[in-house]
Amino acid sequence: MIKVLLADDHSIVRAGLRRIIEDAGDIEVVAEAADGREAIQLVRELSPDVAVVDISMPEVDGLEVISQLQNIDADLPILILTMHEEGQYVVRAVEAGAMGYITKQSAPEQLVNAIRKVHAGSRYLTDEAAEALALRIAKGNSGTAPLDTLSMRELQVLRRLALGQTNREIAQAYHISIKTVDTYRARLLKKLDLRNNAEISRFAMQNKLIT
Repeated sequence: MIKVLLADDHSIVRAGLRRIIEDAGDIEVVAEAADGREAIQLVRELSPDVAVVDISMPEVDGLEVISQLQNIDADLPILILTMHEEGQYVVRAVEAGAMGYITKQSAPEQLVNAIRKVHAGSRYLTDEAAEALALRIAKGNSGTAPLDTLSMRELQVLRRLALGQTNREIAQAYHISIKTVDTYRARLLKKLDLRNNAEISRFAMQNKLIT
């Protein structure tokens, strides 16, 4: 049996995903996490074979979860399952160490196969995700899109600011100083030509970084 950790902040979504996974017969959900911090702790305790993680989660977001799980177990296959189809998320997730990326819309048809593939050591990307990744590789790391200029941490800070979190809350979430958060905020404002948090929120919504 393939032991899976399922991390998503919506209990109804987790219940539906569990049914899809366990109907396969050779995969077992050994734990569920409602936020990123819980997901990290459960991986430490249970050592699952595969972690299925949503990008948009409270406490610690999916990109940070990937990074921390890599530190705990570099060989753990991580499959991102998300509502976001944007190429920006695909690229960042793969760069962080994810082995697979599928959307929740495609989960009924692709989730089981994706889990089996990443468990076997192969990557699994939807056609849309693969196209976005190929486009990023083709143009290199000097892409002209504004979001391409942000580091992973700057993107994470942008999302949290757009969701209304304070600099203190962001600092606590990432175990960094408030001054460091101020620095990240200043950098992303300059790179994106924005002036304040209200414009950050509008930019994030326009680019579908938050819902």
